[in-house]
Amino acid sequence: MKKKPAPAGSFAQSITILCVDPIAEDHAPLEEIFNSSPWSLYPDFVWTLENSTDLKSAWRLLRTRRFPVVLCECDLRQGTWRELLELLKSLPEPPFLIVTSQAADERLWAEALNLGAYDVLAKPFDSTEVSRVISRAWMHWTEQHRVAPEASVTVAGGGA
Repeated sequence: MKKKPAPAGSFAQSITILCVDPIAEDHAPLEEIFNSSPWSLYPDFVWTLENSTDLKSAWRLLRTRRFPVVLCECDLRQGTWRELLELLKSLPEPPFLIVTSQAADERLWAEALNLGAYDVLAKPFDSTEVSRVISRAWMHWTEQHRVAPEASVTVAGGGA
């Protein structure tokens, strides 16, 4: 994924979100949202998106990198969002899971929340809703893990 550059001479804070989605057509709209949308709660942060197309590759990333929030398509080709949710629970600082679906309805929302997902996002994605839900998930994740915002992000720019 192309990362949005930090403003020259600044020390922008970068937060990376993982998206598990086998549908290649879903990656571009999310990247557009991440690259151009104003993030209502944290507009000074650089929000980036890491894409994975399946559960296996997502798990490899999750075991080696720290993600505060994971988006997961409801209908994976191999594995399920429920399996991913269980895997996330085994991590030392489990990220919040947001389920995404073209067929997001009350049944999916109730099931996801009852099983421990943070929220559900409907497709096609609405940039305001995506930024609101992900920003709030990140904020709750930092509070739950008692992580200061500065400690849960990567500092970008400034010649590092």
